[in-house]
Amino acid sequence: MTRSETRVLSVISDRATSILAVIGGLALLLLVVLIFAGVVLRYVFGQPILGSNEIIQLTAVALVMSALPYCTHLNGHVTVDVFDRVLGRFGRMAGDVLARLLSGYVLGVLCHRAVYKALDAAEFGDTTNMLGLPLWPFYGILALGCAFCVLVFALQILKVIIYGEEQ
Repeated sequence: MTRSETRVLSVISDRATSILAVIGGLALLLLVVLIFAGVVLRYVFGQPILGSNEIIQLTAVALVMSALPYCTHLNGHVTVDVFDRVLGRFGRMAGDVLARLLSGYVLGVLCHRAVYKALDAAEFGDTTNMLGLPLWPFYGILALGCAFCVLVFALQILKVIIYGEEQ
């Protein structure tokens, strides 16, 4: 794989994760508005929003899972560099690859299970208790976020292996 091919994949990944980040930002704005309105309606007018907890929980899933690939793409996750000096350059690169392989595997399993849960929820018409909101789209968002995150990890692993770029 050439550097230009890797750049093209990186640009595609950057755009896809940016779109997901915008979705996450919109979900965050929705959460802020809903929580603000819920507090005002409950404590000022004595009229709570029916099912606001369900909406908040499902929107939080959309927020986290759409922002996760973007954070991964920017290397925004917390890292610990306790052994960096002892490991040296090769050890750090091997640690980067191993961490991304393990994270990708776990998220891949989660993605796999979320796809099956989405299909089951769609087939059986699973909904939330109070408002009857369908659950399958949120399992789909979970799967999509995990899948993009695994893709980002794979691209980062390629960069480390092919070009020796530390993350």
